[in-house]
Amino acid sequence: MKPLWALLAMLSLPASAENQLNLTKGVTEVSNRVYDLHMTIFYICCAIGVVVFGLMFISMIRHRKSKNPKPANFHENVKVEIAWTIIPLLILVGMAIPATTTLIAMEDTSEADVTIQVTGSQWKWHYKYFENDVEFFSRLATQQEQINNKFTKSENYLLEVDRPLVIPTDRKVRFLVTSDDVIHSWWVPDFAVKKDANPGFINETWTKVDEPGIYRGQCAELCGKDHGFMPVVVIAKEPAEYEKWITEIEAKQEAARQREQELLSMEMSKEELMDLGEKVYNSTCAACHQPNGQGVNGVFPALAGSGVAVDPEAKSKHIDIVVNGVSGTAMQAFGQQLSMQELAAVITYERNAWGNETGDLIQAADINKVMNQ
Repeated sequence: MKPLWALLAMLSLPASAENQLNLTKGVTEVSNRVYDLHMTIFYICCAIGVVVFGLMFISMIRHRKSKNPKPANFHENVKVEIAWTIIPLLILVGMAIPATTTLIAMEDTSEADVTIQVTGSQWKWHYKYFENDVEFFSRLATQQEQINNKFTKSENYLLEVDRPLVIPTDRKVRFLVTSDDVIHSWWVPDFAVKKDANPGFINETWTKVDEPGIYRGQCAELCGKDHGFMPVVVIAKEPAEYEKWITEIEAKQEAARQREQELLSMEMSKEELMDLGEKVYNSTCAACHQPNGQGVNGVFPALAGSGVAVDPEAKSKHIDIVVNGVSGTAMQAFGQQLSMQELAAVITYERNAWGNETGDLIQAADINKVMNQ
């Protein structure tokens, strides 16, 4: 058992993200209003508790059996009944007014400067900027070795991504939140933003960040076995720096689309396809279907020596499954996640690795044909 001085020392430490007990104050006007409202209601509840328990203890002490063995005999007191009806009503009204104004402010997404669609899927986020032709996926960047306790865990363990969302400061940013598969929840505590991502529906929320910085959150809905591996990272940049970033990303993505169009008239060799396909498979598919293509019995089908990967008549179906996914299963649609070159390479690899040896070569033009059906 720890000595008393050690416990007191622990209580005196500043609250950290790991052991913080109070609500996050946040970095936006709305988050500060939410925090102030939370503290106001908390103090009101404390005051009510002090009054109620105080009256209880006073009553027990003053009317204890040893002091007054004969209890009073009365049935009703109109003044007391009016008081215990009016006072709580006034307290509730006093609490409802600031709560209502704060909720209205949180839901007011009008006059936004930037609109971003946030789409959740197992287990990553997709961001699409409406004012610019920019979109990308954001995935967990924590090394698997850290998760398996082989490497020392980093400072932002499970709260780091390969491509963070970038927004401008001093601008109202509206988020349109939805989902591709199951219910997720996009949550950034520093913004006081937590909005459910429901498949088939679009929920709106917004933020306006005053100071540049990196803000972290995660999916706050139990969305599947890898729910804990779906972080959110937002970088707020000064408006000029943000404009420079968005222009550069837009140019890069346009150049990538043009290169993909050029690939439609080109054919890669089997060696090139297999080399690229192996890399894509190991980074994207091996977690479910296993590095040896054996899958997981009863959960993820094997690709080695069975199924669409070896059926000579199922080449088009194989492409369709990888591009569009399989509804109602864990098989995701990779049509937007991978380039046509990567899709062609990974399907070629699956049809020729682990002894499958179908001899089929999939090219970018084959992928484009399925995508445009």
